[in-house]
Amino acid sequence: MIFTHPQINPIALSITDSFGIHWYGLMYLIGFLAFLGLGRYQVKHKPWFNWNNQMIDDALFYGALGVILGGRIGYVLFYQFSSFMQHPLDIFKVWQGGMSFHGGFLGVLIAMFFFTRKYPQPWLKIMDFVAPLVPIGLGAGRMGNFINGELWGRETHANFGMIFPQVDFIARHPSQLYEFALEGFVLFCLLWWFSRKERAIGAISAVFLMGYGSFRFLVEFTREPDDYLGLLQLGLSMGQWLSLPMVLVGIWMWIKAKSGRFNTKT
Repeated sequence: MIFTHPQINPIALSITDSFGIHWYGLMYLIGFLAFLGLGRYQVKHKPWFNWNNQMIDDALFYGALGVILGGRIGYVLFYQFSSFMQHPLDIFKVWQGGMSFHGGFLGVLIAMFFFTRKYPQPWLKIMDFVAPLVPIGLGAGRMGNFINGELWGRETHANFGMIFPQVDFIARHPSQLYEFALEGFVLFCLLWWFSRKERAIGAISAVFLMGYGSFRFLVEFTREPDDYLGLLQLGLSMGQWLSLPMVLVGIWMWIKAKSGRFNTKT
């Protein structure tokens, strides 16, 4: 079946003529609330992580900074470097959109390093605790993309597709929904199941890297590449080239974690 994008107003609630609450902002809120709720569940039911509720609150603060700053800087460096070099002040115009998952991911890694300065625990063990709390936010973000009618998919000749009238009247893959399903729901179920009992340090983080990197790499085959970049070497998109290292590092971490080579000082 071929569906038509519902053309949802990106503003969920208008406060004044010039100010309103955007759906995309609400998706961030859902992600942060999920982090708090699921994190508190882990504190109660997974004592081997040795966390408490205050650590959850602080990790959210550090992580949110990492997501926002890293996501914006990553977008500039990975996708629009030359444009921002010509107009450097545009980097602050976050209301115009432009966030990179991979930049946000690196931002969180750095933020959690500073988090360990306040709560002395192995960095990888911190990341093992955080990893299962992330996919719900990722899925919410992709739903925000769908509501906004952005990051649409490539043309499809299959029996299932979606027309995005703001783009054209060609049936396309609703790639935002594919990412919502894989990066959000499936990855969450995988990590939540895998982290149900104590694992070797680094193993949960390895599953996250392999899972997200693989899902993103596959979905990118259905996602329309950015018009200002197009496809790069070997016909792969920027998102795919940025996801490949995640998969490779995840495999390396999995092998090392299963052999017990990550000690408590890692």
